[in-house]
This record gives sequence, C-alpha cells and structure tokens, in this order.
Amino acid sequence: MVDAPEVLVLSAQMRDFRTYERAEAGLGRGLTVVYGPNGAGKSNLLEALYYGCTGRSPRTRNERELVRFGAGALRVVVRLREGPHEHQLSVGFGTLAPGEQPVKRMSADGASVERLLDVEARPLVSVFLPDRLELIKGPPAARRGHLDQVLAAIWPARADARKRYSRVLAQRNALLARMRAGRASDATLATWDRELASAALELREHRAAAVQLLAPPFVHHAVQLGCHGELAVEYRPRSRALDVDQYVSELRERLPGDLERGFTGHGPHRDELAILGDGRELRVYGSQGEQRLALLALLLAERTVLAAERRRLPLMLLDDVMSELDAERRELLARELRSGGQSIIATTDLAHVPGAGDASVTRLRVSNGAILQEAIAA
Repeated sequence: MVDAPEVLVLSAQMRDFRTYERAEAGLGRGLTVVYGPNGAGKSNLLEALYYGCTGRSPRTRNERELVRFGAGALRVVVRLREGPHEHQLSVGFGTLAPGEQPVKRMSADGASVERLLDVEARPLVSVFLPDRLELIKGPPAARRGHLDQVLAAIWPARADARKRYSRVLAQRNALLARMRAGRASDATLATWDRELASAALELREHRAAAVQLLAPPFVHHAVQLGCHGELAVEYRPRSRALDVDQYVSELRERLPGDLERGFTGHGPHRDELAILGDGRELRVYGSQGEQRLALLALLLAERTVLAAERRRLPLMLLDDVMSELDAERRELLARELRSGGQSIIATTDLAHVPGAGDASVTRLRVSNGAILQEAIAA
C-alpha cells in the first residue's frame, strides 16, 4: 500500500505507568493482539503506546492519573525502526520528591524536545478507545481539534495555520476585553480584523480540503462495517465569506455581540465537523452502536488518506473494537488491518480476532500488571 520507509514500533517500556510497575511489550511488524480479562491492563498498554509516541494521553488531560498509585513519577520509552535506523522516544512525568511540582520531560534519541509531534521519525498514531466515542457524540470542539490533528498529519506544513489563527484570535479577544472594560479604543481593531480574516480563511480552506479527502473513504468503510443508512462527513464552517473583505464585514456585523461577551464569537473556532446518518447528526440521533461504527469508519478513512497522501500508514491502536462486530465485519476489519502497517488490537477473547492464531501474529497476554510475549512476527 505504501512505498516510503516503514516506521515500526519495536517495543514499549513502562515504569510506574497506570497499573504497570515495570513492564515491556514487544510488537510485531503487522498485527499484535493484546488479550486478557477485564481490568488486566490492556487499555493501559495501548494508552502507554500512544503516550510514548505523542507525549499525551488519549484518555485524560490530567497526567497525574497516569502515575501508578504510590509512585512519584512515570516513564515510557518507545523504540522505533525507520528503514535501517533505530530511534528512541522517551516521556517522563512526575516528581522526584514529595511536595514538588510535577515535571514533564520528553526526548528523542536522547535529545530533549518540547513536542514529540515535531519529531520526524515519530510514527503516526490512530486510536480507537470506548472513551473516544466523545469524538462522535461530544461537543464540536473535540471534532474540530481532531480534524486539525488529521490535517497536520496529512500536510505537516499546514499545521501552522491553526497556530496562526489561534494567536491572532487571542490578540483580538484581548483587545475586545479591554474595549469592553473601557481601557482601549477600537483604533487597532481593523488591523486585527484583517489579520484574523486572512488566518481564518486559510484554516477554513485547509480543513475543507482535508474533509474532501476523508469523505469518500469514510462512506466506503462505513458501508463495509455495516453502518445503516447513508453515512456522510461534512465540514460546516460558520463563515460564508469568499475573501478577506467579506470576512471583515461579517466580523463588523457581529461586533456589538462580541463586545458584550468580551470575545470573538464568529470564526473557525466555532465550526463543526458533522458525522451524519441519513442527513441527521449521529451525535444526537445515532445509537451507541452506530456511533462506534462511525468512529471506526472515520479512523479507517484517515488511514486510507494518510497512505495516499503521506505514503505512510499510522500505527492503529484498537481497544474493545471487535466485541460489537459480527463475524463478517470482524473478518473485513482484520483483512483491512492486514493490508499493511502495524495494528494492535486489545480483546478479552482471542476468538473475536480473525487470524489471531496465525504464526505471523504477535500475541501479548496481560495479567496483573505483567505482559507475556507469546509470538513475534518475523
């Protein structure tokens, strides 16, 4: 499917991460199945892999929750191979002494970095967790943030558009707050309006282009997974402006409301990524089963787009995904994952994962904070 050098995750070492005091998991080149009873630590292992590759958790913003109870600090080390070269990513968080403020340190090949997301050798990562259903049924901010992450993964050079917009928006909001309090005039507002308009139109264009790429494979994977009705993903921007002047006019029309609130209420920070079934939003009208399938279809669509645009497949982390699928859909998903790239599936029952017994599949049995390696794919 891809012709660029693979970025393979070879292993993850955990120290005092969630339920793991000290543990190491080795991954195969293709499919790795993590199995064990509920509460054994399967989800924690997938979370540690995501944390070690990105520097953040897909489950919580409070990193104190990641530190094992009774421990002061955690560390996750991920070993990678890109072509003939090996790399190492490391994330540490916590305190070395009681009463100290926690500190977070990240490194790549031993050199400190501010963000693992900027490390060239870092693998792309896509994660399906039951907690991530909020992406479908939660507020628009979660979907906007996810879309911007996907956009940056597809076109890394375009990631600065969101940063630029956020920076200018903060400046305009600060001016509005001062004007509302009577501490500033509108002398510089026109300048900030034009800056904001330019940044907003650029970000809107990038988002629309990303959704245009995602829409066809989303429908394809949704049909494959047995989603009922006509599924669609749509980008719904607030602004209809065609150029900077029109956008500035929109801002001016809404200025009284902005001054009353003290912040800007119009722009890409209020846009929506809508996931639809038969024209109705699944976040409101979809069942939990439909929302799960839509989330999985969206992640697979992103995988398809990344393969085409970046010539790279993301590491797929899938927790409790097979239990809601019938045998035919499980086979379809397993076949898709075997088409290339690395995938890790967590399950309570090996029988739920087609081909889990094959010699090419790596199996990790998790029990009481220990990880037993059963096979390593060649």
